[in-house]
Amino acid sequence: MSGAGGEPLSAVFARLIAAAGPISVAQYMAESNARYYASRDPLGAAGDFVTAPEISQMFGELIGVWLADLWQRAGRAEPVHYVELGPGHGTLAGDALGAAERFGLRPLVHFVEASPALRARQRELHPEAHRHDDLSTLPSAGPLLVVANEFLDALPVRQLVRTGEGWRERMVGLVEEDGGERLAFVAGSQPLDDALPAEIRDAPTGTIVETCPAAAAIAGEVAERLAMQGGAALLIDYGHVSPRTGSTLQAVRGHRKVDPLAAAGEADLTAHVDFAALAAVAEMRGARWLGTVGQGEFLRALGIDARAERLAASARDQAVAILRGRDRLTGDDEMGALFKVMGLADRRWPGAAGF
Repeated sequence: MSGAGGEPLSAVFARLIAAAGPISVAQYMAESNARYYASRDPLGAAGDFVTAPEISQMFGELIGVWLADLWQRAGRAEPVHYVELGPGHGTLAGDALGAAERFGLRPLVHFVEASPALRARQRELHPEAHRHDDLSTLPSAGPLLVVANEFLDALPVRQLVRTGEGWRERMVGLVEEDGGERLAFVAGSQPLDDALPAEIRDAPTGTIVETCPAAAAIAGEVAERLAMQGGAALLIDYGHVSPRTGSTLQAVRGHRKVDPLAAAGEADLTAHVDFAALAAVAEMRGARWLGTVGQGEFLRALGIDARAERLAASARDQAVAILRGRDRLTGDDEMGALFKVMGLADRRWPGAAGF
């Protein structure tokens, strides 16, 4: 969906809703993020948010070592493919591939990316990479080493809300305010009680249940590929490891949280990832679930503390920044507990470090 001449997406939504009624939260999120990522480079100090690879090179390096170690112990199959979903500027890939090469792993590189702005940045750092719009065009021969860092959280979520009349889809509609209209969350009219598990149907009024069919579909597709071709995957994002209720939809603009409905297409919309649901899907589709742990626990198990100390000792003028980066990635009050790492692998592959 787009407006003529760069019309603000909020105005497009308002016109659509006025004509046809409220739209789902999933449609609102999907259309907003499509406009957002097509129109800008959102990463870095000049953008809207910073991801782990930009915080410290150690993040990507340890992922590269993890991939190389597992690939070696699985038999060093060739050809082997490094696949990154939503690779941003390509920083993570650069650090991971550089570290992996020291252990003999030199995979073919594949990026799954939809943003034209980010594709342009990725070409600068990784001109050799093969580019894909989705997973369907990835090679079908040779194991896949898949990495997805802060990719799943941007996929559209569906929300159901318990009203006085029962469960309804949570929608985005128009409400009157100060003589005008604004976008607001409203409840749909179609009963959806049968879509909820029996144990939650009698939840209090106002309870929200959130699902992400798009994330489940991608986890299932990755799992099927691993089961057929061999390989492993790391899915890294903020989220939870057990089912919970409540809306986690949020918007970030200029490194600050903003109202998700305030400026459609101008802020990054995300939601927490339900890792328990993804693990169940992956196992059902044939992959081995290695586990899901906090990012801090995972990085510490891979040796980030020792790596940080070595880097700080060899670059004393940057020691404070190096150790601060380590703390941001691993601290429970920073990214260490909120962010999770889920590992998947071909059932024929060995177990892996960190889980």
